[in-house]
Amino acid sequence: MRNGLLALSAIIAATCVMFPAASQAQSAGCAMERVRGTSRQIMRCADGVTVTAEGGARFNLIDNNGDGQADAVSLRNKAVLVDVDSGRRPGGFQVVTPQAIAAVRGTRWAVDVKNGTTSVFVVRGRVAVGRSTGRQTVVLSVGEGVDVTRGSEPLTVKRWPRPRAAALLARLGQ
Repeated sequence: MRNGLLALSAIIAATCVMFPAASQAQSAGCAMERVRGTSRQIMRCADGVTVTAEGGARFNLIDNNGDGQADAVSLRNKAVLVDVDSGRRPGGFQVVTPQAIAAVRGTRWAVDVKNGTTSVFVVRGRVAVGRSTGRQTVVLSVGEGVDVTRGSEPLTVKRWPRPRAAALLARLGQ
């Protein structure tokens, strides 16, 4: 998984095609809709990927292989909740932030970027998380999270206290 994350970082840095989420989601096999009465958006893709974005989140879709379907989300600030149906999306999906890459095959997880830290929390399944510029990768299970900064200290997986998890998920309408 570590080599896959490093290869993904190189591909994204060198050759990815990025689509602004709000204006190009349709062309990436996805439809964007606003959640009525909130500032949240939900992007639903035909291949079983759903991304719920907190109001004001800055993110782009990434189509690494040019097949017209999003392979990843590049998230710059605020939070997203990603749900991947592995039965419809066997190739996996990633969330790329300035500090980290979170990769899965089929699961549900939240990623939050603020103040130079990427926080990843798993709602369902397992998620591999590594620094965008490092070798260490950790695997999170349900109820676990990790905070990733640009430093080189080891990544520490922690079971998140209910109030922390609930606060993040509430921002995403959960």
